[in-house]
Amino acid sequence: MLLVVSLGWAALQTGRFLLSPLLPTIIADLQITEATAGVALALFQGVYALSQYPGGEYSDRWTRATLIVPGLLVLVVGFVAFGFAWSLPAFVAAAAVVGLGKGLFAIPSRALLSDLFVRRRGRALGVYAAGTDVGGLLSSGLAVLALGYATWRTPFFPVAAVLAAVTVLYVLWSREGYRVGDASLDVGGTARRLVTSPQQRGTLLAFSLFYFMVGGFINFLPTYLAVSKGFSQGLASATFAIVFAVGLAVKPVAGGLGDRFSRRGIAVVGIGFAALSLGALVAAGSKPVVWVAVGLTAVGYKTGFPLADAIIMDDAPDGGMGADLGAARALFLGANALGPAYVGVVVTYANYAAAFGGLVVCLVVAAAILLYGERNGE
Repeated sequence: MLLVVSLGWAALQTGRFLLSPLLPTIIADLQITEATAGVALALFQGVYALSQYPGGEYSDRWTRATLIVPGLLVLVVGFVAFGFAWSLPAFVAAAAVVGLGKGLFAIPSRALLSDLFVRRRGRALGVYAAGTDVGGLLSSGLAVLALGYATWRTPFFPVAAVLAAVTVLYVLWSREGYRVGDASLDVGGTARRLVTSPQQRGTLLAFSLFYFMVGGFINFLPTYLAVSKGFSQGLASATFAIVFAVGLAVKPVAGGLGDRFSRRGIAVVGIGFAALSLGALVAAGSKPVVWVAVGLTAVGYKTGFPLADAIIMDDAPDGGMGADLGAARALFLGANALGPAYVGVVVTYANYAAAFGGLVVCLVVAAAILLYGERNGE
């Protein structure tokens, strides 16, 4: 199960991250502005965010498989739709469908791993989260090939085919049944659990700021490098791959350290380091310095993903783990959805330095909030 859900996550993240290096070409082909592209990506993230909580709570009440399999099927449909997106409305519709499928898959698959790996939850989630970086690396290579030999729509078809194969493997290997039960949602009870203590409220705010930064950074990094740093699209895509190569190594290590030491403490160090490195990226004037700054930024912020999920799961009751994680990630990803819209609007009316400088501030504040909660033990 660890293998198949991690493969599914890697495949869907490959398709999702294709949008970043292909974004300049998509903007030109569909004849839209950066602001419009940012809003379209925000819609994708918004649908993904809104589907987190229902997916999590229903997977607690029904079975994990009851949500995972439909989520994978919706993803297949969504990526095929990207391959046929010849207009802005079609592109937006495909983004919404992929966002829904990703939301249905994300929380039940994480909750499944948490059920199976209780004592090594951080390590298992780190391996799973590293699928994001596998997907990012693959997307960078596919984008280069698509830009050189095909169209921006072409690589979404093989992504859909891989997800279809993952669906078959999951159905064959899973021993869970499929059950649909009560469809009501205990929103109030879940919300009260999440904000019980000042430390939990601080954690939610800190990681919301963190996810906001990630949304803006990861969606616009290749375009930022091309526009502000003078990179070609191919070189920008290759530099984009550095983020994921680093994350592939960092996430399992960060998750394992979180199992042994303070998860919040490690997150403070990582997020603070990311703030310094992102500031250096904004100030960088040469390509070698840019490459180093991108790599160091990734070292810092990639620690946050397995730690955020594990912290929420640590505080959740056994019967409400999926609901709590889904609600928390809905908040995080709601903030994440605003990130690309923020960058797109600021770039349209100001510049990339101002937009990315604001993301540095978000990281500094997030690290400060986590540090305060850790030191005061609230």
